[in-house]
Order: sequence, then structure tokens, then C-alpha cells
Amino acid sequence: MTDFTVIYSKRRTICAEIGPDGSVKIRAPQNMRKRDIQEFVRMNEARIVRARQKQAARAQEAGRKTLTAEEIAQLKEKARDFIPARVKYFSEQMGLFPSAVKISSAVRRFGSCSAKNSLNFSYRLMLYPQEAVDYVIVHELAHIVHRNHGKEFYALISRYLPDYKQRIALLRR
Repeated sequence: MTDFTVIYSKRRTICAEIGPDGSVKIRAPQNMRKRDIQEFVRMNEARIVRARQKQAARAQEAGRKTLTAEEIAQLKEKARDFIPARVKYFSEQMGLFPSAVKISSAVRRFGSCSAKNSLNFSYRLMLYPQEAVDYVIVHELAHIVHRNHGKEFYALISRYLPDYKQRIALLRR
């Protein structure tokens, strides 16, 4: 396998990462030699190929195509424009103001709220209807005052999005 990108960082271990477009990124410690990286790829080639196939099958099964690098770039740009504007709108409505709003490439979660009230949103939200995106934004803003998913948390969400349960269903499609 020769089609991979190496990303050096301050990490201590090496790992392979499969991008949404099927690209392979090898994350390696800054001081790791190229031949050690190539050896890692050779030793893990079967696992990498299986992971790529599994990801493509999962995307196909879900009725979604694997996104190209260009499509991902467009979604990220759209998210950078759209999400902060919606956060500002709902922040003013709710009187809750995050310390920062960031767009990420998160795969397993649509959004998160840090202990310092910084909100993070996945660019993948742009694949969903605006009603669903608005729900995730209100959900994360609600975490500024309610750090759990208790009754008060959902009461706050319901105050601004009475149909929040239908909006959650949009995210599960």
C-alpha cells in the first residue's frame, strides 16, 4: 500500500486513520523514521483494507455515498458560515452565550459543550435539515446551564423548540 499521507505530531504512538473519502492517514510521532512508518503500514495493510471496505459498506448501507474531499471542504465552509450565525440567534433567544464556537470533523457526535462553555459542532450536521441542526445547537447551548440530560435540561430545550422530539428523529435517519 503506497497511497497514504503521514501526519507527524507530538503523539507517542503510531496509528492509521481512514478518512470519510477512504483516504488513509498515518499519524506518527515526530521522530519516527520513514522506514518504520512503512513497516507499520505493511504489517497493518490487511487491517487498513478491511477498515476501508467496512466504511464504504457502512456508508452504502446507510444510503449515503462516501464524500469526496471537495464535498467535505464545501460542507465545512457551509458549516463555518451557517452554524455560528444560528448559535448567535439562539444564544440571544436563550440568554446563553458560549465562550467559543468551533467546527470539527467529529464522526461520532454532532456537537459538544466543554467545561469552559466552548461549543463544538461537526461539519456533518450540514447533511441534515435545518430543523435538526437547530436542535443540536439548542441542545449544546442548554448544556451551558445544565451539564446533564435531566428534566430541567429538556424543559429548557422544550421552551425554545417544543417539537424537539421530532427534530431528534431527523438526526436518526
